[in-house]
Amino acid sequence: MQKLFTLAAVALAAFAATSVHAQDFPAKDRTITIVVPFTAGGPTDRVARDLAEALRKPLGGPTIVVDNTAGAGSSIGTAKVARANPDGYTILLNHIGMATMPGLYRKLPFNVENDFEYAGMINDVPMTLIGKPTLPANNYKELTGWIDANKGKINLANAGIGSASHLCGLLFQSAIKTEMTPVPYKGAAPAIADLMGNQVDLLCDQTTNTTQQIEGKKVKAYGVTTSKRLTTPGLKDLPTLKEAGLANFEVTVWHGLYAPKGTPAPVIKRLNDALKVALKDPTFIKNQEALGAVIVTDGRLDPAGHKKFVSAEIAKWTPIIKAAGAYAD
Repeated sequence: MQKLFTLAAVALAAFAATSVHAQDFPAKDRTITIVVPFTAGGPTDRVARDLAEALRKPLGGPTIVVDNTAGAGSSIGTAKVARANPDGYTILLNHIGMATMPGLYRKLPFNVENDFEYAGMINDVPMTLIGKPTLPANNYKELTGWIDANKGKINLANAGIGSASHLCGLLFQSAIKTEMTPVPYKGAAPAIADLMGNQVDLLCDQTTNTTQQIEGKKVKAYGVTTSKRLTTPGLKDLPTLKEAGLANFEVTVWHGLYAPKGTPAPVIKRLNDALKVALKDPTFIKNQEALGAVIVTDGRLDPAGHKKFVSAEIAKWTPIIKAAGAYAD
C-alpha cells in the first residue's frame, strides 16, 4: 500500500509540475529557438524570421531566435529538434522535406510521424515551371511538343537532392512519363543562373526563387503548380499547369511547426494558439504575399489536421522518389 501511495504521489507531482510549466509557458527569462534545417537567407529561413517576429506578441514577448542547422536535406536540423528537451523552447520549422525524407533516406535518426508533436501548418508556396530564354516553346502546349521532339536530350536543373525543385522535377517527369537528365546544383541561385545563361533547359522551383526572373522576362515561364492562378503581381497572368493541359499536377512547398515528442499538450496548444494569431499579423501576411506564399487557413492549421496532411504527403511522395531511385544516402 505504501509503495502504491508513493507511486501515486510521484505521478501527481510530475503532473503538477508539467501543468505549472505548461501554464507558465513561455517563461519570461527563457528563449525560444526556432531551428531551421537550411542555411540563412533561403526561402524557409525568411519564413522563419518573419514568423518569429509575428509570434512574439501572442506569446507574451519572449526572445525568439532562429538557429540555422543545415545539411543532409534538412535531416540534421530535424534530428536536432527530435533530440531536444520536450519543453516547447526548441521547435522546428521545416518544409515539404518532412514528407520526403522518409523516401529519400534509407535510414533516419528519427521517425517523422512518431517523434514529433505537430503544432500547425504555416503556408503554401507555389512552384513554377520555367525554361531557358532560348527555348523555342512559348507556352506549355509548345513545350510538350518540344519535349517529345527532344527526348533523351533534355536537362532538368534542381537545387540539390531533396530540394523542392528536385521533388517538383521528379513529379513532373512522372506526370508526363518522360525521363530527363537531372543537373543538381548547390542551391537555387546557381541553378537559376545557369538556366538564364542557357546552360540547362528546364527548372521547376518556388515562386520565392523565380518570380523576379519571370517578371524580368529572363526565363520562359510555362505555368504554376497550383489549382488556381496566383494573384501575385507579375504572376497573375501565368496559367496553372492544370489549365494549360497537365492534369492532376499540383505541388506546393508548405511549411509547418513541430516540437519534440512528449512536449506537453498545453504547450502545443499555446504554440498553436499563438501561431493562429501570428498568421493574421498584417506585416507577416504582406511579407508572405511578397514571396508568393499563401497563408494556411484550413484544417491543416490545427495539430491533428497538420499531422494528417503530412502523413498523406509521405504516402504521395515515397513511391515517386523510390521509383526514380533518388536516394540521398
